[in-house]
Amino acid sequence: MKLGARILKTGIAIVLSLYLGKLFHSPSPVFAAIAAIFAIQPTIYRSYLTIIEQFQGNIIGALFAVIFVLLIGNHFIVIGLAAIIVIILNLKLKLENTIGLSLVTLISIMETPGGNFIQFAEIRFFTIMLGVFSAFVVNLVFMPPKYENKLYFKIAGTTEEIIRWIRLSIRHDYDHHRLKTDIQTLKENISMMDQFYTLYKEERGYFKRDQLEKSRKLVLYRQMIITTRKALDTLKRLHRFENEVLLLPDHFKQSIQEQLDCLIYHHEQLMLRFIRKVPTPASDSEEIIYLNNKEIFDLFMVHQKEFIDQNNPHLYHTMQIVATIIDYSEQIEHLDTLMTSFHSYHQNEVSIEEEHIL
Repeated sequence: MKLGARILKTGIAIVLSLYLGKLFHSPSPVFAAIAAIFAIQPTIYRSYLTIIEQFQGNIIGALFAVIFVLLIGNHFIVIGLAAIIVIILNLKLKLENTIGLSLVTLISIMETPGGNFIQFAEIRFFTIMLGVFSAFVVNLVFMPPKYENKLYFKIAGTTEEIIRWIRLSIRHDYDHHRLKTDIQTLKENISMMDQFYTLYKEERGYFKRDQLEKSRKLVLYRQMIITTRKALDTLKRLHRFENEVLLLPDHFKQSIQEQLDCLIYHHEQLMLRFIRKVPTPASDSEEIIYLNNKEIFDLFMVHQKEFIDQNNPHLYHTMQIVATIIDYSEQIEHLDTLMTSFHSYHQNEVSIEEEHIL
């Protein structure tokens, strides 16, 4: 079981909020701790947005708590009615993420009215905001997230796994059941890539030079994800239409195998070239891919003549395989172009480091 940074930051935020609550002599510092739990976010930018949203949500909760107590009272039915109105108002204002903390503020204020009710409500409100502020400070200072590392290694690891399966599939030397299970896992990995990409995109730089480099990286990472997705599409086609591949003429099968070997090798090299583990290859690699694509397409055109007068699904399945391979190759070419352009602008080695999780 891994102890991630967010788990540690949640614990630190709770400790800090309780400490500040005691320091400011809050009668109920536990509410600051509850607010800190709600306010912990995966990125600094989201923490900043959370402070703004939670402030608005808490204002709504505190305001309606005071209004209902002063006008109607604090009967449990009244508290429930006030909660419904607060939820509706948060939804109307598109503050869905603040509903939980708004209700905590509402209930914490309404449950103990007394002689100094307004002062009591102010104390509860600021205690809860103290927890939100504590979470922001923790997210800003302790273990700032490095989503670029997570994104690159998720792409690289998933790509490596897909390439391994493609290499086995074109040689018909693999466990069908295991591949079917792994394809589902690979789909989930690609969904995680999209999440890491969004989180990395939300991270804010402090210098204009860094922002320009990050903009180019975002374009490159997006193409990496697209290319990995096309590689998975190719693997799924090979798995689904394995029998159709086996029925192809030997020279056609050999051409497909050679082209896929070329593509996955090129894909591997691109992932390593990004972190400068391998040098930029000669410029004739795209020409080789183009010639191989043309050969596969020509072979398909010859092959389809044998079925031109037949209603045979074999031809349509073969067409899907060929189209997927050509699409995969085009995405690799585009990734190559973007990466060459990126390295021409940024000569320094890309700073990608493995994260050490306790």
